Amino acid sequence: MTPPDPQLGSPDSTLPTDPGPVSLSANPRLPLLVLLLSAALLPLPLAPWPTLVVVLFSLFLLLQAYSLRLEFCADTLVVWRGSQELRRFPYQDWLSWRLFAPWLPGLFYFREVKSIHLLPILFDAEELKRQLQRRLGALEQPKPGASNASP
Repeated sequence: MTPPDPQLGSPDSTLPTDPGPVSLSANPRLPLLVLLLSAALLPLPLAPWPTLVVVLFSLFLLLQAYSLRLEFCADTLVVWRGSQELRRFPYQDWLSWRLFAPWLPGLFYFREVKSIHLLPILFDAEELKRQLQRRLGALEQPKPGASNASP
């Protein structure tokens, strides 16, 4: 009998020990949702200014959705704009992470040793969560009210 492949993990483990780089392309779902909701601002007394501001913001998010890409490497999260690397976030510097309301889509929060980041979820929320759990699962912040402390 041959020994199990270490890349596949143990039979009771659902995650491989060393997943290769995974790239997530942005999804236009959030910008399009914001664009549609901007129409709800038309009845406001200052119309059309609030609507125009929200439409411009949604167009900015749409541009970001079509130009940004996340790459989860073995030890770093890399943010790309097209073929240009924008920033690296080494996992060793991460203190915690959390997805707020990913079904909307919502916000992606993560904290590094020297900074805090709060970003709109422009990517597939399920795949983003899967990759974060695979690479940084122990750093996930629990949802409020889900504490493990006993009374």
